[in-house]
Amino acid sequence: MSGFVIVAGVLLGLVVGSFLNVVAYRIPLDQSIVSPPSACTRCGHRIRPRDNVPVLSWLLLRGRCRDCGERISIRYPIVEAATAATFGATAWFIGEQWILIPYLWFAAVTIVLVLTDLDHHRIPNRILYPSTVLGLLLLVGGAFADRAAENLPRALAGGVAYLVLLFIIALVARGGFGMGDVKLAFFLGLFLAYASWGTLVVGIFLAFFVGGLGAIVLLVTHIRGRKDPIAFGPALIAGAWIAIPLGQSLLSWYLGT
Repeated sequence: MSGFVIVAGVLLGLVVGSFLNVVAYRIPLDQSIVSPPSACTRCGHRIRPRDNVPVLSWLLLRGRCRDCGERISIRYPIVEAATAATFGATAWFIGEQWILIPYLWFAAVTIVLVLTDLDHHRIPNRILYPSTVLGLLLLVGGAFADRAAENLPRALAGGVAYLVLLFIIALVARGGFGMGDVKLAFFLGLFLAYASWGTLVVGIFLAFFVGGLGAIVLLVTHIRGRKDPIAFGPALIAGAWIAIPLGQSLLSWYLGT
């Protein structure tokens, strides 16, 4: 049964990853994610169903439009494959529990927010607000279904704590963080603290570690200058991704040393 859950997670991730590409592209441009159907940006031909199979269609078409030969960004299959891998890993780590559903939702939302922040230096409220509300409802439902409702107050407190921490830092840093990062912290804190307080602490530490390390790399390689904005949302999310499966173990190891 565990193998079935993992395979189902991978297959679901492929389909969801294709949709996340659409969401990440259209929402920041204030476009509908429902219509019009996906089409080539050059010739305008709609994408045929056979050319819309995640990853496989891109490979068979060799990364080009069937009608005009326009290049199709490799980002599309990468996002689809990454979502499939993330969903599969989440299913493997959590296993056959109802709480798996909200954590799959968490994975999908954070992937699309990484894309929007990297592309536009924005964490759109149109994605974050409804995602946070639905994520909280899914957490509540999963917790009660798994008879683990005692984790919910900690999850709420963790979300508030992470939000307040980043809000204070944003005020002190005077623009060093965007308010999108602050609001994102509440969403991340919910899922981190649901696991444990230790997971939340490690997630916060890793966010700043990854963010600082990434900024150094960008500056040293001259990809960004000292006055250029650097998206911090991906670092916040990366810290959470690492901490949810490994945070408590890392904290125990650190305290043990």
